[in-house]
Amino acid sequence: MENKNISDVRREYEQSNRRKNIILLASIVIMLIAGLYFVTLGVADTTFSQVLSAVSAWIGGRLNDGSPENINYKIIVLMRLPRIAMAIVAGVGLSISGVAMQAVTRNPLVSPFTMGISNAAAFGASMCIVFGTGAFFKSELGIICCAFAAAGLCIALVSGISSKAGMGPETVVLTGIALNYFFSALTSAIEFFAEEYKLAAVVQWTFGTLNGTVWSDVFFSGVFVVVCTIIIMSCSLKLNTMASGDDELAESLGLNPKRIRTVMCVASVFMTAAVISFTGVIGFVGLVAPHIARMLVGNDHKYLIPFSAVTGSMLLMAADAIGKTILSPVSIPVGIVVSFLGVPLFINLILRQKKGRMQ
Repeated sequence: MENKNISDVRREYEQSNRRKNIILLASIVIMLIAGLYFVTLGVADTTFSQVLSAVSAWIGGRLNDGSPENINYKIIVLMRLPRIAMAIVAGVGLSISGVAMQAVTRNPLVSPFTMGISNAAAFGASMCIVFGTGAFFKSELGIICCAFAAAGLCIALVSGISSKAGMGPETVVLTGIALNYFFSALTSAIEFFAEEYKLAAVVQWTFGTLNGTVWSDVFFSGVFVVVCTIIIMSCSLKLNTMASGDDELAESLGLNPKRIRTVMCVASVFMTAAVISFTGVIGFVGLVAPHIARMLVGNDHKYLIPFSAVTGSMLLMAADAIGKTILSPVSIPVGIVVSFLGVPLFINLILRQKKGRMQ
């Protein structure tokens, strides 16, 4: 009887995993199709067939200068596709960062935004834009390096203060929120003293936007996101242990909680900084996407991580599409739109979880 029950449980587990794999594959296909559809949206009218034709010409290396097809090619391949690709990369990076941080801190309210990393990166970029001197600090690479450095400083401060006060989930979140406001205040102070033409660049950072994205931006961010995603995915079983129990349980299973927490935080910082260095501050994706994915597939990080990535990408692409079309030809920054979408989604999520507990 016991053997039969064990075999039944194993069969149900395998069926559940098979179903999750099918849903994940279908979600990725839907995400890619939705991305191609969102490419058609914008000031210049393009059809789905024109998008497919331009992508085909891009892959095949076919381009006729001066032809109408070439105009569509430039609009689609050089302007809109990089924007969609960056939305996918940013969605993956921010949402997976949120999953990893929530697991190692055992706190569902942790995300790159609430930990202060986003505003810290924006502060670093703002410092470089306003006060940077010399060829390096006036270049895009200098801005990126400053954003990385400030994001690393933020997570080091969070870790140091939390460790000194006792690394509890509440301590981590409160420290992150405090630093979030601190770096936001520093950025506001920089805006106050900035010259007019530099102020516009700083404000763009604080809004969060995909405007002006080029393929080199996507490639740079994508490399960091892919590498860090592989690192986090390889620790999915360890994250299950970290999220489900305390450090003593992890140590009893032969794990090193401090090392896992350090690796996950460093990987999350690199991913977040790599994204925010090009997009500016985008909140709620790293907080909302993991919770939506958790409602769909549960707490197993083997599936939670990729589902969160797909959810975050879809959320950012939809927000960008809404921002481009709702007040066309004016384009609303994606950071503003995703906050409008994220807040009601997150409140609805909280209410549904509260209702579930009451029942």
